[in-house]
Amino acid sequence: MAGGKLQEHFRRAYGESPLQLLLLLASFALAGYAGVRLLADDWLAVAAWFVGAALLHDLVLVPLYAIADRGVQRALGGRRRDLINFIRVPAALSLLLLLVWFPLIARTVPRYESATGLPAGVFLGRWLLVTAVLFAGSALCLLLRTSRRRRSATKERPPTVH
Repeated sequence: MAGGKLQEHFRRAYGESPLQLLLLLASFALAGYAGVRLLADDWLAVAAWFVGAALLHDLVLVPLYAIADRGVQRALGGRRRDLINFIRVPAALSLLLLLVWFPLIARTVPRYESATGLPAGVFLGRWLLVTAVLFAGSALCLLLRTSRRRRSATKERPPTVH
């Protein structure tokens, strides 16, 4: 009984369970360890890369995201606003994959060919295939959602009398 009161007092004081705090502290410890390892070799270059990446993202990419999002919303029209996430999610995942694998997709770094064991020409096609699968999956989810809504709408309608 005392353990339950202590846990309840902890939850009131902290806001979550002790397990959540333990996991949070463990993640901070892991991030700290990774940071120390990362900064051990050339901390100035790593710090410059992080600052540059943050500035590039905030000053260049975020406005581009916003412009593209507004364009898609206008193309869909005001009446179809609920469809936007079926385009946003696969586009965001595809762009994230492009960002991570850009040197291989653009064939700018030939030294990775020996590490991957694949010729440079396969990465663009595979990224396009993954992008197509992401959009096809999103379209399938939209189709399922639309068919469920139609079925529930027809069930709610009163029967017609002839």
